[in-house]
Amino acid sequence: MSTIVMSGCATGIGAATRKLLEAEGRRVIGIDIRDAEVIADLSTPEGRQQAIRHALELTGGALDGLVLCAGLGPQTQPVGKVVSVNYFGAVELLDAFLPALQKGSKPAAVVISSVASAHLPWDKNPLAAALEAGEEAKAQAIVVGAGEAGGNLAYAGTKNALTVAVRKRTDVWGKAGVRLNTVAPGATDTPLLQAGLQDPRYGESIAKFIPPMGRRAEPAEMASVVGFLMSDAASYVHGAQLCVDGGIDALMRPTQF
Repeated sequence: MSTIVMSGCATGIGAATRKLLEAEGRRVIGIDIRDAEVIADLSTPEGRQQAIRHALELTGGALDGLVLCAGLGPQTQPVGKVVSVNYFGAVELLDAFLPALQKGSKPAAVVISSVASAHLPWDKNPLAAALEAGEEAKAQAIVVGAGEAGGNLAYAGTKNALTVAVRKRTDVWGKAGVRLNTVAPGATDTPLLQAGLQDPRYGESIAKFIPPMGRRAEPAEMASVVGFLMSDAASYVHGAQLCVDGGIDALMRPTQF
């Protein structure tokens, strides 16, 4: 039985993905703030180290897969937590689990990014330098200093930087024998999206974020793509970002891909 570590397993896309992977007969070790094998707060350095340490203990040091779903939306307060969870809560886990993945069978990792990652270019991302340098407090200060725009900056900026971080690891991970890809969901009907809809600052724009397909995605539709990337059917897919958004990115950026 293959063993997969998953962050953000308790709700939304993570919960749907866990259900799919377990139905395939895989063992999932979940990391979340509740309803998981490893209870940890990824918004703090201590919580991230606790999650890594405990998960490695449960895996015995060998891991066949890693799925990082944990993330926060722009409505989150304090806004600095978005920086901590969305970026550092993924990148630190990626790097820490690579040695265990190298010991696994046909290892693969998938990180949940966002369609928003492509809407704030790296060279225009105010968080880029601080995030890449590992300066968590500096990145938090930037989003706090952005005032009302801080939530959107924190979300789009961290998702952009996260996709870049994955792509920049393509060479090292490929040579290590571990496939690594991202999924970029569009509007998906999750508790995170519902919380955003109820926020007076972002609710209207989120409500209008409807793709050409005319509906939001179900979490299971994202899970199926993650399942594909974790499977042998995707054996040559590495360093890719699969945009699963009902066509919204193509609508907004038809000449950029």
